[in-house]
Amino acid sequence: MFKGSNVALVTPFKDNKLDEETYIKLIHFHIENGTNGLVPAGTTGESPTLSHQEHEKVIELCVKESNQKLPVFAGTGSNSTEEAISLTRHAEKIGANGALVVTPYYNKPTQEGLYQHYKAINDKCGIPIIIYNIPGRSVIDMSVDTMAKLFELKNIIGVKDATGDLKRVEQTSKKMGKDFLQLTGNDDNALEFNKKGGEGAISVTANIAPKLCSDFQKFSKSKIDDEKKEAEKLNKILQPVHHAMFVESNPSPVKYAAKLLNLCDDSVRLPLVKVTEPTKKVIKEALLSAKLI
Repeated sequence: MFKGSNVALVTPFKDNKLDEETYIKLIHFHIENGTNGLVPAGTTGESPTLSHQEHEKVIELCVKESNQKLPVFAGTGSNSTEEAISLTRHAEKIGANGALVVTPYYNKPTQEGLYQHYKAINDKCGIPIIIYNIPGRSVIDMSVDTMAKLFELKNIIGVKDATGDLKRVEQTSKKMGKDFLQLTGNDDNALEFNKKGGEGAISVTANIAPKLCSDFQKFSKSKIDDEKKEAEKLNKILQPVHHAMFVESNPSPVKYAAKLLNLCDDSVRLPLVKVTEPTKKVIKEALLSAKLI
């Protein structure tokens, strides 16, 4: 259901308010350009600074406008278990295909605390849940053993792995088998991630290069030699773009890139700020190298 190139959608703003018209255009841009799945209201969608009403609206618009043409896994995580349950239940109610639930940031729960957090969400909801493990932002790292225990629950289906540790892919496959979905949260390691057993990415770069990213994902899982070579070629083309998207804090760089492509404005909400002039240069050069502009 949720393999290949899945975009971690940016949330466009106008005068510091949700720009619904542009957001709808972005969704259709992805439907038309090969993206395999949509992830609204995640970190790249600036969920920490969305109001509850905005958070729910972003997910609602995505579900409505995608109209079942693409699966929608809504970002519904929080460091409050009750809030995560509420957001996940709302996503289920409006027809999202699943939820992407980040490990609770700042609280620093133990592995047992992580298990109980996800179990509580699982027990109160009826849609598939993907664990989002990102120690760089959440401080905590969910162990493979904890994930294996969670996989025994009815709704836990996989992980978005943003640890950057490629050994995890094989360790996870060995522990849970191929039925446990593994998606990378790091665009730059997607080729090796898939070679080791991954099934795709939840991608920042896909915001601005959906066709390149979806073609890359398709070819990276191919058994045909020519298509494998094409995946290698696309990976080289995309690497400078992947790098440029994280020169400063995400999603400021990808929003600037989107502005250059006339997709949306580069406005972000504090405490994020627009990228600096040196970073603008890096982003422009990366887009030029990939022939995106």
